[in-house]
Amino acid sequence: MVHTLFLVAHVVVAVALIALVLLQQGKGADAGAAFGSGASATMFGSQGSASFLSRTTAVLAMAFFLTSLTLAYLATQSTAPKSVVERVQVEQPVELPKNTGPADVPQLPQK
Repeated sequence: MVHTLFLVAHVVVAVALIALVLLQQGKGADAGAAFGSGASATMFGSQGSASFLSRTTAVLAMAFFLTSLTLAYLATQSTAPKSVVERVQVEQPVELPKNTGPADVPQLPQK
């Protein structure tokens, strides 16, 4: 149950991080803004988007790393047998019936 919750959170954070990185402008876009290419008409202002988006990216990246580490820890906390030898030791022995031959074959007397 906990594993599933962290896995869902991990996927949501990953998708949000990808979307946020794709929304950001590259470093080369700042040179065009200096010559009036319309960067000042953005929603966050000419410089406000860089700090807001970079802080949000940092928070999402930290959340992604934390969920990754938590999922790795949860994956190692398995209670299932790890090797073939441990699986054989866990299984219960099966008792076979005494008369395993066909019904019409007479059994030899035992001494």
